Amino acid sequence: MTSRQPSLRASAWQAGGFVRDDTPTAEVERREAVIESLAGTVRDLIDATIRTTVEDDEVHRVRDDLAALVDRLRVSQLPGPAGVRYNTEFRSWNWGNAVVGAANGIAPPLRIVHDSDGCHADVVLGAAYEGPPGLVHGGVSALLLDHIMGETASGRRRTAFTGTLTMRYRRGTPLGPLRLEGRIVGEERRKIFVAGSISDADGVTVEAEGVFIQPAGTPTAPERPST
Repeated sequence: MTSRQPSLRASAWQAGGFVRDDTPTAEVERREAVIESLAGTVRDLIDATIRTTVEDDEVHRVRDDLAALVDRLRVSQLPGPAGVRYNTEFRSWNWGNAVVGAANGIAPPLRIVHDSDGCHADVVLGAAYEGPPGLVHGGVSALLLDHIMGETASGRRRTAFTGTLTMRYRRGTPLGPLRLEGRIVGEERRKIFVAGSISDADGVTVEAEGVFIQPAGTPTAPERPST
């Protein structure tokens, strides 16, 4: 692999952290598959690091090997955050995102499905997301719900940012397979009201309500009463 950055041919302007990038969609998807495979191995590394019981000397050898790999990756890199990029074909990518980033080894990542009622995603959370023993950290639950509810509010057709997010932790969320859901329950000018939940095989573990705001100057939807 050469040190060129095929997915970073950005034009000279950007707005609000959204960067115009002229890379063709086929090349974006090729590069995304490559970087996603690396991030998947990094996730395995994180899990192995948490749970390893090898001797100290072996830990030190692995650390040194990893430091050399980090140096190789830093030969060519972005000068700052990855941001959200999009091309003329309206293909967007945000590989550094903490929840869905293809290049982010700390992202689960979520695979979000848009449907007529909102969004849902199935995810498996392991040792890297633990808070209380055997349970998902409450902050991780908030992170995941904030993201899927924001995706629900945006609905692939508009930009919306979190205004408020209210969580109700009904019981501990166990590590393992989980379902996340979000649905719009009302709209009022630039405000979009969204309900969300996390569930395991036994039912809902966390519920949330959120208000998401469209930036000023963007088209707003007709007012719809909250349910």
